[in-house]
Amino acid sequence: MSEWDRKLASIDKTLESISDDQLVGKAPATATPGEQRAVERARASTNTFGVFARLVLSVALGIGIVFWPYASRCGLGLLAYLGAVVVVTGSGVWSAIWTFRHRAAKAHVLSLLIVLWGLLLGATEVLPRTGYALPTLEHPASWSCQ
Repeated sequence: MSEWDRKLASIDKTLESISDDQLVGKAPATATPGEQRAVERARASTNTFGVFARLVLSVALGIGIVFWPYASRCGLGLLAYLGAVVVVTGSGVWSAIWTFRHRAAKAHVLSLLIVLWGLLLGATEVLPRTGYALPTLEHPASWSCQ
């Protein structure tokens, strides 16, 4: 048995000895009522406003990119659009990290969909220009305006 296998076995043994309540951050049964209320209060305050504010911002960016008002076929317009797509994708990652940390499952799925949406928008513009997809009139093969 290698050193790595021994370390993993030690970690497994430690995890088996810890209850599920301790793993997910619930107050232990031996805690005083004041300690239990403090744990519940801390969980409630971190689970609501901050997480959903980030998610609402990300969703607004994901919807707003559809209504991009400037020409994005080539040149600086394309560069600005791709920058905005990076912001949409980054905001999706940002909200995904927060929703994962605070165990908001449905919000996390929505955050991951925003990341996927940003990657799809970026791929629509980048792949025809790199020769990996078929160019069209809206998405030509060149980066610059000629």
